Formats: sequence, C-alpha cells, structure tokens
Amino acid sequence: MNPLEPLLNEQEVVLLDGAMGTMLMAAGLEQGAPPEEWNLLHPEKICGVHRSYIQAGARIILTNSFGGNRFRLKLHNLQERVTELNKAAAIIARQEAQAATHPVLVAGSMGPTGELLEPMGTMTFDQAKAAFAEQAAALADGGVDLLWIETMSDLNEVKAAIEGARSVCDLPVAASMTFDTHGHTMMGVKPSQAVEFLRKYDLIALGANCGNGPAEIEGIIAAMHTLAPEILLIAKSNAGVPKWVNNELVYDGTPEVMAAYARQARHLGARLIGACCGSTPAHIRAMADSLDVHAP
Repeated sequence: MNPLEPLLNEQEVVLLDGAMGTMLMAAGLEQGAPPEEWNLLHPEKICGVHRSYIQAGARIILTNSFGGNRFRLKLHNLQERVTELNKAAAIIARQEAQAATHPVLVAGSMGPTGELLEPMGTMTFDQAKAAFAEQAAALADGGVDLLWIETMSDLNEVKAAIEGARSVCDLPVAASMTFDTHGHTMMGVKPSQAVEFLRKYDLIALGANCGNGPAEIEGIIAAMHTLAPEILLIAKSNAGVPKWVNNELVYDGTPEVMAAYARQARHLGARLIGACCGSTPAHIRAMADSLDVHAP
C-alpha cells in the first residue's frame, strides 16, 4: 500500500516539515557536532522539533538521521552506532506522529555519504550500497513509513541508496536531489536527467530540496513536471538564499516569502511541499495557511 494515498486523497498538497539542523542549532547543538547523537543524548529536544512541525501543519516529518550513514558518522567516531542512532531517530519521530490528533507519516531521512564514488573518488558502489542498507534497516526497524533519500548530487549514489534500501526492506522510497550549481547538481546533473534516470526505479516521489532558495526550486519543479507530469513531485526549498552575516549563516526567506513559494510550487506541479535549511515551524505554519492545508 502507498502510505501517501490517504493524505493525497484528502488534500491536493501534502505539507512536509522544515529544517531539523536549524532548530537543533537554536537549541544548543554546537557547530560541527553530529545532530544524530542527540537522538540518544537529548531525545526530548528532537521530540520537541517534530511536535512543533506537526502543530504547524506538517503531515510528513523526517527523522533526525540525515547524516546517519557510517561514512558521515565516522567523522565523529560513531560509525559503530549506525543502527542505534537511526533506530532511535525513527522511534522518536514515530512517537510524535502517533501522539498527533490526525494522521502523520514518518519518513526515514537518508542523506549523502559525503564521499565520492569511483572513479572520481575512492568509495565503491558496493560500499555505498552497504552503508545505505545498514541505515535503512535501522530506520525500518524503528518504524518509519517510508524512506526519504535527500540532498543528493550523484545519480549513482542515489541508485546505491535505493538498491541498499530495497535489499533490506520493502518500504516505499522517495528521492530528492539538490540542484545548487547553476541549475545542476554539484556533479553536473540536470533536472531532466534526474527524472529520466530515477523514473525507472518505481519511486513513490522524487524532486528537489535544499539549494539556493525558492526561485531555483520553482524552476526545477517546472522542468520536472513538464517532462513527467505523472510523477509525484517533492519541493523542499531552503528558507531563501544563505548569506554569511557576522560569521553566521543567515537565511533571508521570511515566512511570507515561503508562503508565496509554497503557492507557486503547487501551481508548478509539486504535491509534496516543505522547507529545508533555515526554516522553522513559523515558516511551515505560514505555508499551511497559504495552501489552506491545515490538518482536520
């Protein structure tokens, strides 16, 4: 069964959550520290972020597991705790989803490894696939409804993530890439190439996230929808364009800016709409108001 169907039958657009890292930094997470470790150290703070997004109108929340693969966790000497950290992320999100007064889905967030695949780098396809399989198994064990591969630049890494996930569970899989380099991903992938490549993998949804703000993602959604109008599209833009101010990364997208983006993304063909870096529950609430998709 497609877990999205009941929500999509209820309303034209399903609202996603906003940034996790932005919220945790505001709660005291130090720059460069692994957010995933807070699933064990400060689970109540992770719960609070999920709860705030649900109260703001999000019907799909992403687990605090973006960097939860062994390659990313190795940077913090946590590579042997992949299962523990990811399962905890899923359990925390599931707890908040079940406490909601209306249906909320939990998506298991799986971000890139941070490594380059051969021949550009040293990571083999099988190593990447195994890392994603390990993460996906833990998220599935923790009770997620679907797996959410996000912020990808390399189509082969997306393929490794999809194959890794499907080697350990039968959960639906969504995937989104970040087109932050003149309308291409860092590895040179165009939106049309992403659609043509990924449509073969029977994904529940695909699209774009992060990047350089709403205008960029709006263009990507328009291109994807024109090429493949039958595909369920994800739009999860950063809250405006990031800028360095007083040695701090600041996003200039106000809730009003993101509300306008949400309407435009819907107009261009996206049906799963949320926000990424720099966003907060205030942004998601403004988007819910703008789209008129408040929970029953």
